[in-house]
Amino acid sequence: MKKITLLLVAVFTIGFVNAQDKKDMSFGIKGGLNVTSLTNVAEDGADSNPLVGFHVGLFGEFMIGDKFAIQPEVVYSTQGVEIEFEGEKGDVKLDYINIPILAKYYLDNAFSLELGPQIGFLVNADAKSGGVTVDIKDEIKSVDVSLGFGASYNFAENFMLGARYNLGLTRVQEDLFPGEPESKNSVFQLSVGYKF
Repeated sequence: MKKITLLLVAVFTIGFVNAQDKKDMSFGIKGGLNVTSLTNVAEDGADSNPLVGFHVGLFGEFMIGDKFAIQPEVVYSTQGVEIEFEGEKGDVKLDYINIPILAKYYLDNAFSLELGPQIGFLVNADAKSGGVTVDIKDEIKSVDVSLGFGASYNFAENFMLGARYNLGLTRVQEDLFPGEPESKNSVFQLSVGYKF
C-alpha cells in the first residue's frame, strides 16, 4: 500500500511540475455503470452471466504535451458475476478500491484514447444464493491487477463521457484446488464525469 501511495504522489507531482498553467491540469469526479464478470467460473452444468454494478471516484488529468496526458484515479467499483445452476441463481460480489493510472492521447480537443495499468484493493467479497449471504473475503486475493483501455469525450465545458474495459491480469482466488482454472476480473464501464 505504501508503494502505491508513493506512486500516486509521484504521478501527481510530475503532473504539477509539467503543467504550465491551470489549463494544463484538471480534477474531477466520475461515476457510472459496471457490467462485470469473472472468467472460468462456470462448472459443468452451470452458466455464468454478467453482473451489473457501479463505480464512483475522483480523477486528475495532467497535460504533459499538446496531445498527451496522464490521468490517475481513485475509484470504488462493485464487481462480480452471476452464476446459474439447475435453475438456481447466485451472485459473487467483489468490491474494490481501484487505482488506475492512464496515459491519454487526444485525437482532437475533445476525443481521447486511454491505456494504462490498474491496481485494485479488495474491500468486500460475498457469495449470495437463496437469500443466504456468505462472506468469502478470505478466499479472494486482496490485490487485483488489470489493464484498462478505452476512450473519453469531453462535451460542454466541464463534462465528459467515457467507456473503458478493464482486463484482469491476475487471478482472483487466494488458493486454487487441483485442476481448478484461474478466474480473472472482466469489467466494462460507462462513465460520466465533471471536471472542476
